[in-house]
Amino acid sequence: MSRQSQTIDESLREEIISRPDMILDDRDLMQALIAANERAMGGNIVDLRGIAMDRLEARLDRLEDTHRSVIAAAYENLAGTNQIHRAILRMLDPLEFEPFLRDLGGEVADILRVDSVKLVLESVQNDSDPAIRRLGDVLSVAEPGFIDAFLADGRNHAPKRQVTLRQMSEGDPAIYGESASWMRSEACLRLDFGPGRLPGLLVMGSEDPHLFTPQQGTDLLAFFAGVFERAMRRWLA
Repeated sequence: MSRQSQTIDESLREEIISRPDMILDDRDLMQALIAANERAMGGNIVDLRGIAMDRLEARLDRLEDTHRSVIAAAYENLAGTNQIHRAILRMLDPLEFEPFLRDLGGEVADILRVDSVKLVLESVQNDSDPAIRRLGDVLSVAEPGFIDAFLADGRNHAPKRQVTLRQMSEGDPAIYGESASWMRSEACLRLDFGPGRLPGLLVMGSEDPHLFTPQQGTDLLAFFAGVFERAMRRWLA
């Protein structure tokens, strides 16, 4: 074999010398060079530097995966924040209670991408009252103690947290009516309307069993519930 065939092209050689980072930043090229070096050393020599590089490379891969997961979670959280903010702004637009309830089950539900939004108010008044029924099917009135029983879901005590996320085989007909059999997950927002007032409950239902799960964070929904409580106090005053 001639000497010329064994030497690298001069222009390529000068390019590599002037820009060594071009080689260092190319993972495939670096792996090929390391493999060639190992073959040149022979099979009886343990290349500790090569082993260390393999481990560093594996660690870099894990860090890159973690980085991608963190970025994805950040984008998802930002999208969720924007979604809640848009829903709150739309919820605060109406100046009367009836449009407020209508938007809650309409545009607000669409922005939140849920299939159902229901507001339950505990009261000694019956929901067969014509004034209540005129407000549509978003609002229902229940007897005192209903909310704790609903949130307890068969257990001895209802959770004290403001937001409860859960999955189910079907929804409660007392909440969802005829669409109960389609519901697979729900977010239950406990509402406090102030001293001397019975509590309320805002229930968001979804046909997607993975939209609301107990493992999810609840900060954004808790913020939504806090704004909703303050908006409701205007109408209850």
